[in-house]
Amino acid sequence: MTAWLIGLDVDGTILLQDETMSPGVPEAVARLRDAGHEVTIATGRSWSATQRYVELLELTPRYVVCSNGAVTMRRTDDGWERWHIETFDAAPVLALLHARLPEARYMVELASGQRLYTEHLDDWTLDGGRQVGFEELVAEPVSRVVVVSPGHDEEDFHRLVADAGLNEVSYAIGWTAWLDIAPQGVDKGTALERVRTELGFEGPQILVAGDGRNDIGMFEWAGKLGGRAVAMGQAPVEVRAVAGEITGDVEDGGLADALNTLPAAAQVSAGE
Repeated sequence: MTAWLIGLDVDGTILLQDETMSPGVPEAVARLRDAGHEVTIATGRSWSATQRYVELLELTPRYVVCSNGAVTMRRTDDGWERWHIETFDAAPVLALLHARLPEARYMVELASGQRLYTEHLDDWTLDGGRQVGFEELVAEPVSRVVVVSPGHDEEDFHRLVADAGLNEVSYAIGWTAWLDIAPQGVDKGTALERVRTELGFEGPQILVAGDGRNDIGMFEWAGKLGGRAVAMGQAPVEVRAVAGEITGDVEDGGLADALNTLPAAAQVSAGE
């Protein structure tokens, strides 16, 4: 029985809205970890907002995917290193967005992991960040752009994306209506493919789970390889449509239910 590569979204998949664990997740994750499967995280969160959950779940992955695939961390003998970073010139897209949403709050993540922001953003980890003027946001390449515009809803953001012609970058609209923009062609799936190749996993031994639009690329990637793409029950219709299977809602322990369908032992580790 071969080991599986298991990539898990955080918010709405591992975590409830109050940031407590979804029922049964710690136990299901521990069972798979102890059986020899490679359980990792693939999230839109930055590494600074992800590491605590790697530690809380006592995960032991060799790689962790952050910032919607723009940042991949690698475990080292004495901690973690920023193994693969994708960046892009955000000046054109920020100019388009600022012209349409001058009152919005903007944040960028630099290749170093530092965050620059124009105003405080509720619910975002800004530790070590720096408040700057709008012009400084475009001074160097970035891994991501986040736009939060109080008073605008999801449909407003969809219209904005269409009007601004954001086809030169990859974007996802968050479940609380923020716009998250990554380098063109970069998503959780592109990062996980790099991890899969590095570790030597076969496509059918892949399981990914998530609940948001930023998981669509990851679902498509797993599906093309013959792996399992699991959407949480509360996921939007377009997300569930791309998944190969649907589990229960996060409040009901849907992730644990999906994980508990995997084999309880992995006698042969990937890459051996």
